[in-house]
Amino acid sequence: MTRRNSTGLFLIAAMASLVLACGGCKKGEEAPPPAPADASKPHPQAKPPVQAQTSSAQLPAGGLHSLGFSGRKDPFKPFLQAKAQRPAATSGSISSAGLLPIQGYNVGQFRVTGIIAGFKENKALIVDPAGKGYVVKAGMKIGNSNGVISKVTPSYLEVIERSRDDVTGKMIRRTVKLTLPKKN
Repeated sequence: MTRRNSTGLFLIAAMASLVLACGGCKKGEEAPPPAPADASKPHPQAKPPVQAQTSSAQLPAGGLHSLGFSGRKDPFKPFLQAKAQRPAATSGSISSAGLLPIQGYNVGQFRVTGIIAGFKENKALIVDPAGKGYVVKAGMKIGNSNGVISKVTPSYLEVIERSRDDVTGKMIRRTVKLTLPKKN
């Protein structure tokens, strides 16, 4: 029964759409053929504006194309330019290319200013001769003689330096302790 009702509704809808489609034309009149899109026809010109547009803004003498920013200051450039400080040339076996700033000084020139005791590992705050501070932990490289921080204790920082002896050619291992100054 539902199938019969649905097909009946379909037929009624189809007939209604056919009547509406054919009802637009009168007897003896044919629908005009659709106009082909012809590119050779000129497009209708835009009507002139009703009111002339006026503005108080003055254009430069050369027009819009003369707006050049070559003579102006860059707004994203900082006011003060920091000069790169070069560390004093010390006896190091590695060239300064590709090194971190912390590797530009001798290990003995660093000062330990604080030690942070943590649950898993300790960290230390050291200051280089230029006054820049670093937070370091065990395993980090320090100094210009291939120094590696071996351990950080609550009272000192231990650095192991490995270098090659110039005379014998053997590897020399040197341990340097940087101690935390006592409180007064």
